[in-house]
Amino acid sequence: MSQEASFARLNAVNVSEHIEKKGHFSYLSWPFAVAQLRLADPSATWEVKRFDGLPYLKTECGFFVEVAVTVQAVTLSQIHPVLDSKNRPIELPNAFDVNTSVQRCLVKAIALHGLGLYVYAGEDLPTADAVTNPQPDVIAANTIGAEQIEKIKTLLTDSGQSQQRVLSFFRVNSLSEIKTVDFPRVIATLEKSKRRAA
Repeated sequence: MSQEASFARLNAVNVSEHIEKKGHFSYLSWPFAVAQLRLADPSATWEVKRFDGLPYLKTECGFFVEVAVTVQAVTLSQIHPVLDSKNRPIELPNAFDVNTSVQRCLVKAIALHGLGLYVYAGEDLPTADAVTNPQPDVIAANTIGAEQIEKIKTLLTDSGQSQQRVLSFFRVNSLSEIKTVDFPRVIATLEKSKRRAA
């Protein structure tokens, strides 16, 4: 199998049913990611990078882990900060914290090869709470309005993406149930699909 075929196979896998939600954040199950990786390329390997013998790097701005995944002789590496359940840096992580971050990092490194890459679309965009700083419970309760729904519908048409796929991914029954905090990720994902379709 060629490198292009391997990426296409992994990128075509619908990961929606294997997304775990923790608060406002979505995670792809690492056992599922590893299983799909090995199905696509039984010879695929991964390595947790060492820093002076340790599986993490301590810096002035926090602790980091790095995992490199090799598929079809292509090695791609991902660096991930050691974060708590609210995605905040942990000042003094324990072994469990480091292990959790390694697993998250592994999944992201696999995503670089195609699997569930769309899960991370827009994660670098500011969320509503980062801009306006309301209480997290208030954000979670807010859903998108008519104008945002129309924007999503337009992008669905332009990108050729299925509305049902978006609903399944965000675990809602209708566009009106999409949370405000998820809106940037929906838009980023659809705009990326639109560019690919162009």
